[in-house]
Amino acid sequence: MKAIGYREPGPIDRDDALIEAELPDPVAAGRDLLVRVHAVSVNPVDTKTRKAAPAPAGSVKVLGYDAVGVVEAVGPEATLFKPGDRVFYSGSIRRQGSNAELQLVDERIVALAPSELSDAEAAALPLTAITAWEVLFDRLDVRRPVPGGNEAILIIGGAGGVGSIAIQLAKQLTMLNVIATASRPETRQWSLDLGADAVVDHSKPLAGEINALGRGAPGFVFSTTETERHFAEIAELIAPQGRLGVIDGIGKADANLLRGKAVALCFELMFARSSFETPDMIEQHKLLTEVARLVDVGKLKTTLGEHFGKVTAENLKRAHAFVESGKARGKVVLEGF
Repeated sequence: MKAIGYREPGPIDRDDALIEAELPDPVAAGRDLLVRVHAVSVNPVDTKTRKAAPAPAGSVKVLGYDAVGVVEAVGPEATLFKPGDRVFYSGSIRRQGSNAELQLVDERIVALAPSELSDAEAAALPLTAITAWEVLFDRLDVRRPVPGGNEAILIIGGAGGVGSIAIQLAKQLTMLNVIATASRPETRQWSLDLGADAVVDHSKPLAGEINALGRGAPGFVFSTTETERHFAEIAELIAPQGRLGVIDGIGKADANLLRGKAVALCFELMFARSSFETPDMIEQHKLLTEVARLVDVGKLKTTLGEHFGKVTAENLKRAHAFVESGKARGKVVLEGF
């Protein structure tokens, strides 16, 4: 099969940053599905992995953590899918990725793709939908109110891939007032179009921006990006006994800033379940199935932002560079080999 990856990690401006290679066709075993990939998206995790993670000895490291495709074969223990099913998923970070014609993925993190979306539109959803869902409902438990807190959630980075899904899920599945952050006119409008009740500017002090709304302190904050830079402001603006969810860590920020308000700090990594094959790993199959249903009934929109054409080494390099530039709005997608 044709695959695209690298032999040595490094910056994207090298000629061999991403190369085409021929690899053996994988064979499904256990609960694996063998999927013929039709579309993929590029996430920040792709760019971070490419910069630092070594390739397998004598082979290439294949990136890609979102995919839409058709099941070609199933392992002997697989029961959820059959050949011919059109599926979408975000694979395991411990396995070869979706930037290949064929990929193996455990069925417990896979769901039938939304029937109302194209391959490209569906490929924009899995990783960000899983991340947003797990933060909102598993880590922050937003359906359990914060005593005395304003029934609101602040989503930092509302126009990014994860933020774009989090806005929609919070509006469709909770009664929370949704406040997003954005600093450019186009990202501000994107956040409003997705359902945000208000948008504040994260290039300005966030505590002042929230105070200016006159709506009280939010009980929940979901920081999708630049958490270290905003951490002191988050500690100031969040309600006592509030809950803060982060996906990029807190860097050198002082977590003790949350102590006086007894704020819970919740880390999220959507690869944790698949990496450790946790007993509740199938929850990702369940939540993606619900995401697909919500899309098909018109309650969730795809967060496809930019389309970079077919899956080639050159187009993937362009897509990686664009994601690293920080200018992406929604998800960067490629389709077809």
